[in-house]
Amino acid sequence: MANRTKGWCCAVWLAVIAGFALVHALHLRADFPNHSPWSMDWAKYTDEGWYGNAAIRAHLLGHWYLPGDFNPAVAAPVWPFLEWVLFFFTGITAEAARGLAVAGFFCTLGLSYLLLRVSGSRWMALLALTLMVTNPFVYAFSRLAILEPWLIVFTLAAMNLAVRLPRVRRPVWTACGVGVLFTVMMLTKTTAIFLLPALGWAMAAPLWNRRKLAVQCVAAAGAAFAAGYGAWMALVIHRGLLADYKYFYFINDYPRPAQLDWPLVSLWWSFHGGLWIDPILAPLAAILVVGAFVFFRAGRRLLLDPVFGSVVLAVGGYILFMTYQDHPQPRYFTVVAVFCFFVAAMGTEALLKRAGDGGAWRAAGWMALALIVAAACVNGVWTLDYATHPEYTFVNAAAQLARYIDAHPNGNRLLVSVSGDEIMLLTHLPALCDDFGTMELPDKIGKYKPGWFASWNDLDPGTLADLHTRYSLQQVAAFPAFDDKERNLLILFKLRPLPGGRVRDEGDTDMRVELPDDSFDAPIE
Repeated sequence: MANRTKGWCCAVWLAVIAGFALVHALHLRADFPNHSPWSMDWAKYTDEGWYGNAAIRAHLLGHWYLPGDFNPAVAAPVWPFLEWVLFFFTGITAEAARGLAVAGFFCTLGLSYLLLRVSGSRWMALLALTLMVTNPFVYAFSRLAILEPWLIVFTLAAMNLAVRLPRVRRPVWTACGVGVLFTVMMLTKTTAIFLLPALGWAMAAPLWNRRKLAVQCVAAAGAAFAAGYGAWMALVIHRGLLADYKYFYFINDYPRPAQLDWPLVSLWWSFHGGLWIDPILAPLAAILVVGAFVFFRAGRRLLLDPVFGSVVLAVGGYILFMTYQDHPQPRYFTVVAVFCFFVAAMGTEALLKRAGDGGAWRAAGWMALALIVAAACVNGVWTLDYATHPEYTFVNAAAQLARYIDAHPNGNRLLVSVSGDEIMLLTHLPALCDDFGTMELPDKIGKYKPGWFASWNDLDPGTLADLHTRYSLQQVAAFPAFDDKERNLLILFKLRPLPGGRVRDEGDTDMRVELPDDSFDAPIE
């Protein structure tokens, strides 16, 4: 009878997890949740288009590469390749691209369960999955067609192979598979380099008593990675795309503050950003890790566990990346969130397993479990609220913008905008990025001769000066979208070529202000 009850409880729990997981696949065309704590993240109006533009162009224009524009597929080709394949079956739609990200989330759930079951109980693994499917932060970012969802998939796949090396018949060849997966991780998102210590621990810790084999496995994985990534770099150089590859790193290298203590300030903000994930679970995970080190005798077994150690190193590696970058963004914590939930679940299980050693451990374990359950309940309600109240402000604005352009021809049907690639994904309107590209904007607009420009809320004076070299601007429409007070109005401008094809020299006049041949009331800021 007890086993039957236990079986029914497990079945109900799995059904709840499956139900919340499926909620992620609903209303995929909807906006990123408005009025959320993460609304300042610009991924919701740029990154989906940017990192998939190679796939979109390949199907829409017949070529994936646009000389002089932003071509991130040169450094991160895996995601646009997956989209390119998918679009053969679905056509170019935001729903398809986001559905691919959600499919990655489903894979993450399965791979997470397999990883946690290596050394943990079933209830602990299900607890971690419950935290993932109910969390509104994960819900919001797992539904965006960005790089993080599939980076997590490939990382978990590599970890699953690495921690099982002692159990397989050919560990060295399996280690080569880990190296191949790390290559795929690096070609999905270059920040995967900060997850390398986690993979190293996952490989070495299970083989700690078989040092020779451990060295062979690490060497095999390194050789596989060197061969794979080296082959990609050879292709990049052979195709003459090295400038685009270098540019990708250049634009992601943010200037650091001048003060000497900036690393400490940046580290604090990187840790503080964990509150975006969850104000209860992230601090709880940190407390459990610190407690395991402080009470090392009690926490030694947990810290030396290959899975737990690799999970902690994954969190630490990504925190290090954000500290070095000095530019923490909510989307970066999508990777951290998954591993934080692992830490919370595994740490709680470890405390409860030591309940027989004393009342303090028992109390700490049950207190941690109570906090986890409370957080999951609150988060579940929050996630369901987002799922049952979809909004479509941005997709409607993009559709209205495209309809206006088609109803009012103005030379080339080409849009210049920082959100241009995102609008191209939503509407198939060809676009250029005004902010990024290996070619300066005055040269880019001279080469491609766009007919339209769109900006959010105001005009950047530098961009205005670049456009003024060849065009005057006429404001023709504005479309409300999103919830960010700095980006809640998408403004469309007609680009009018200067008489006689004249090209202004940037030194002719102060072109950062409205000129007599302009017609707009958008503020210049």
